[in-house]
Amino acid sequence: MITVDKTAAGPEPREEDGSKRPLLEVRDLHVEFHTRDGVAKAVNGVNYAVSAGETLAVLGESGSGKSVTAQAVMGILDMPPGRITKGEILFQGQDMLKMSKEEHRKIRGARMAMIFQDALSSLNPVFTVGFQLGEMYRIHQGMSRKDAKVKAIELMERVKIPAARQRVNDYPHQFSGGMRQRIMIAMALALEPDLIIADEPTTALDVTVQAQVMDLLAELQREFHMGLILITHDLGVVADVADKIAVMYAGRIVETAPVHELYKRPAHPYTRGLLDSIPRLDQKGQELYAIKGLPPNLTRIPPGCAFHPRCPKAQDVCSADVPPLYQVTEADGTDLAGRASACHFWKETLHG
Repeated sequence: MITVDKTAAGPEPREEDGSKRPLLEVRDLHVEFHTRDGVAKAVNGVNYAVSAGETLAVLGESGSGKSVTAQAVMGILDMPPGRITKGEILFQGQDMLKMSKEEHRKIRGARMAMIFQDALSSLNPVFTVGFQLGEMYRIHQGMSRKDAKVKAIELMERVKIPAARQRVNDYPHQFSGGMRQRIMIAMALALEPDLIIADEPTTALDVTVQAQVMDLLAELQREFHMGLILITHDLGVVADVADKIAVMYAGRIVETAPVHELYKRPAHPYTRGLLDSIPRLDQKGQELYAIKGLPPNLTRIPPGCAFHPRCPKAQDVCSADVPPLYQVTEADGTDLAGRASACHFWKETLHG
């Protein structure tokens, strides 16, 4: 593969104390959509960061704001009806919201790429996969069609598509769902970006193929030392690949934690509900747990904690005051690194 020159942006930005800045920082991001039914507040003050070589999993039910946040980061949010009303998106220290469209376009693909959840819809059915993979090289590096095709074959081999040389001239519909998703991964990797955002990359795939796709992503991330943001609603998918998790509900992050800490001891009732809903081998024959109720209408988010109408621990304060992201500590007051919970009663949830 050709190595992309990423030195044009200058030396890597650092904090005042000399430490390296995260690869990506999302700070107090707000996104809303103007609809016939009113203003839908899809993202309400999201903060997260991911460093080079690190995997951040963003979890939550459909409509929690996971994909909208990713689209805002990538600069592909439909505006209108969408509108970013507040916040910063810092990529290697530069605020992408202050960039021109041309500056943003140069970053997409070359330094930041996205894997979409529906590969069949994302790939153009009238062009061969080789043509579509080669387009990255033709547009960004001015390669000839012949040389771009050679690179497309290399990419297909890199993501372990059998008989890549013969299949480079096939069309998307001639591949299985798992192979199409590998093509999407290859497309994201074409210019060796620093950051990849994978939006539900295993949707509609069977369990065996899911595992293969996730193993491939983890292997490629280690090889290229990329930052990876993995968006999903399936906690089982991220258990073995994520370093840390951010749980979203109604456009807010309600809990952050290192992956194994969150699975072991959640500090938010919503996270506990998600974990309890995962089928377990030791509960054979028992009815599966489900969180009561439905996620809120984003045009009418409940006051206070948005989760309180569905929360088994809700009290009067929950319907009145919006909980901040509290620093989570042990019972003796020792800080738990990387842990935070937007729950007034996180102590009862964590230590109960």
